Amino acid sequence: MKIIAFGDAALMDGFALLGIQLQEDQSAAAIEATLQKLSRSRERALVFVQQDLMTAAIPMIAQLRRQGGTILICELPSLQAADQYRPAVEKLISRVLGPALTEPASDH
Repeated sequence: MKIIAFGDAALMDGFALLGIQLQEDQSAAAIEATLQKLSRSRERALVFVQQDLMTAAIPMIAQLRRQGGTILICELPSLQAADQYRPAVEKLISRVLGPALTEPASDH
């Protein structure tokens, strides 16, 4: 199984220590091409994608997330906005199980 991470060079430093294949500072077109190649090869893969790239014009990200299968796409917060990061699944959890589960725990 391949493990690949797409994002800013600063964010990728930690992934390098884990031996993950890095794709630093790639253009949307380069990411699209890599994901297409990965999809055609039908290899199993875990792909980490920096948050701002998830909303970029990269059709393969949306396609792979919709179809499921052998390639799992995981979103990473950028270093600059890590404190404000809220994963997309958080809204779904709040709607289904109630907002108390996604609110920070109080110290009282």
